[in-house]
Amino acid sequence: MGTRPEIDPKLKSALELGPVLAFVVAYALLRGESYEIAGRAYDGFVVVTGLFVPVMAAASFALWRLAGRVSRIQITTLVLVVVFGALTVWLNDERFFKMKSTIVFGLFAAILFTGLARGRSYLEYVMEGLMPLRHEGWMRLTRRLAWFFAALAVVNEAIWRTQSTDVYVLFDTFGQTGAMFGFFLSQSRLIETHWDDGPDAS
Repeated sequence: MGTRPEIDPKLKSALELGPVLAFVVAYALLRGESYEIAGRAYDGFVVVTGLFVPVMAAASFALWRLAGRVSRIQITTLVLVVVFGALTVWLNDERFFKMKSTIVFGLFAAILFTGLARGRSYLEYVMEGLMPLRHEGWMRLTRRLAWFFAALAVVNEAIWRTQSTDVYVLFDTFGQTGAMFGFFLSQSRLIETHWDDGPDAS
């Protein structure tokens, strides 16, 4: 059986974070402007969304070609980005792309809660052994992450409905990334407690 090709960590990070950073930069340059395309006026956010979708798709394809795989979470996110991005451009309505994160986080929360109700940790299945935790640890981490995703869905919905597009863009990019980093950092004690060293551990 062939092994998966190794990918440089810096290149992997560039492919994963590059499209998001490009989105922020492009929005900063085009915000507040209106652009006529094929006889129809689009504001800067919609134009940037139309550019972001193919860039993210290309980055995901490149990651798949280089690494031999992409995670299920990345695939699901890409599909929703394409769908809601296309709706945003087609209907010329930025609300569709803004509600994307609500759907993404809400879907992930629902999936994790469904697994918990069945006595299973779908998080363990998705992460495919990247963290060797005991079953109890996976269940506790999954429960916490499910509630965290549900909270992010609610916060995203509140922000895009009540705040300016500028605030939404900052939250959708840096805010969510920082929140995810902070969440997993806060779970270090749980991970350490339930770390499974395997049968050979002394």
